[in-house]
Amino acid sequence: MHPHFLRLLLQLELITPDDATRIERFESARPFSLHWELKTLLYLGVLLLNLGLGYLIYQNIDSVGHAALIALIGAVSATCFWYAYRRRQPFSPGETESPTPYYDYVLLLGCLLFLVMEGYWQYQYQIFGTRYGLATFIPMVLFFGLAYRLDNRGVLSLGITALASWLGIAVTPQDLLAHNDFNSETIVNTGILLCVLLSAVPFLSELRDFKKHFSITYLNFGVHIGMIACLSGMMALDRPLLYFPMLCVAVGFFIWYARTRASLYFLTVAVLYGYIGFTYMLLNYVTDMDFMFYLLYFILSCAGVIVFLLNYKRFIKTDAP
Repeated sequence: MHPHFLRLLLQLELITPDDATRIERFESARPFSLHWELKTLLYLGVLLLNLGLGYLIYQNIDSVGHAALIALIGAVSATCFWYAYRRRQPFSPGETESPTPYYDYVLLLGCLLFLVMEGYWQYQYQIFGTRYGLATFIPMVLFFGLAYRLDNRGVLSLGITALASWLGIAVTPQDLLAHNDFNSETIVNTGILLCVLLSAVPFLSELRDFKKHFSITYLNFGVHIGMIACLSGMMALDRPLLYFPMLCVAVGFFIWYARTRASLYFLTVAVLYGYIGFTYMLLNYVTDMDFMFYLLYFILSCAGVIVFLLNYKRFIKTDAP
């Protein structure tokens, strides 16, 4: 409890000095939670372990051999999957608790090592040839299956990433991939359609009461993929009159979602992407203004966005379930 609030309670005579002393003693002796700090360190450890394995492969590829390294990575990945399978909880359409404190990190490590093994296999032996879509389709199916069966949002994020990669590769002509030309209307439209798909899944999940806690993960990917796709269509493809209305629809949808679900995060993201799109349209079509107009616009508009976000509680429904 904040000391100023405690003094206010004393001044209003809502508590006695003895109560205030006991509260101060309790606050000073209360243990400090390291839950999120430890989770962050564990996730960082998993990523660093994968980076270390990649560096080990790079340094010892000539002395150890490709087959031995692939076998080592595959064995560690299989061990992680075996541990996750043996320790799994019974399936539930709702959220399930992890059976052990390290369960989620072991499963995530196994998935990342699977990607390393598959990528290494493709790079060295070309097992998929030029069928790059198959190289992303296999981990996509695996990760989505593991995410829903073992109830893991980290693995779900990998599955959504694989889905986006698979769609990008599947709809893109091979000559665009070969020349790394990603200023493609096909890719932009695919990103918008993927945003619609990822935004629809949470509502279907809530309607069916099936893994509703996955909604934030889907929407988090959907908002960024959709907004960036619309902005890319406006800027990279130079078709603002087509994609700016789509951006407005997306901004309106996520502001509505933020307001009804009391989400400051989605409100902030939607407002910032909308501000970028509106500013681009202003600079692109209002060309007869002087420097002072643009200077005042940036100063006042940025101040307005900051004030709006600081007073978000007046806008969103904080009593949402």
